[in-house]
Amino acid sequence: MRRADRLFQIIQNLHHTRSTTARYLAEQLEVSERTIYRDIQDLSLSGVPIVSETGTGYRLLKGFQLPPLMFNEDEIAALLLGAQMVKAWTDKGLSKSAHQAMQKIESILPEKLKPELERHEIIVPDFSINAQASEQLSVIRKAVKNSNKTYFEYSREDGEKSMRTVRPLGLFYWGKVWTLVAWCELRDSFRHFRLDRMSKCAMLDETFIQPKGKTLDDFLNNEWGVTR
Repeated sequence: MRRADRLFQIIQNLHHTRSTTARYLAEQLEVSERTIYRDIQDLSLSGVPIVSETGTGYRLLKGFQLPPLMFNEDEIAALLLGAQMVKAWTDKGLSKSAHQAMQKIESILPEKLKPELERHEIIVPDFSINAQASEQLSVIRKAVKNSNKTYFEYSREDGEKSMRTVRPLGLFYWGKVWTLVAWCELRDSFRHFRLDRMSKCAMLDETFIQPKGKTLDDFLNNEWGVTR
């Protein structure tokens, strides 16, 4: 890593945390702590407002603005790959946003890096998710974000149908299907549902606050739910 890139990464780390130790920065950037000490000193001498706090490490004073976005070749490749995945495997809204984000990034890239946008060594096949699942995904994404209860009809693998009102908590993509993890009011427990088996999906006006023991973190920290 070039020294200029390392200094930029140090500023980014300090910008996103209240305080950071030299040891942590050294591990993240794969250099010695002595190198971090020198870099911090040079940044401070150049006018970056870094404060050293005994026992906690370094922090940036509030109000300091990061320099304009800078990317290296691997970072551009990672962004392109992520954008391709979003465009191929999510709903129309996210696909459009991914395209717009890449346009913004392209507009600020220096000329020497723009050819990286045309490289195609890593390809994301556009299998496209089930049209019905894509439609549900758009609705449920909004419901998860805003903590709105959601109603849908659900068909099990054996064909049995049921009507559900759930508290949507998170969405998971398994490389083939999307599933929703939710607190199901019918079963009074965690459940996960395949989006391609939902129909008549609607976000309700009623919002919810999930109490301890019924959150997504609780689900992830314990055993997985059951689809029924």
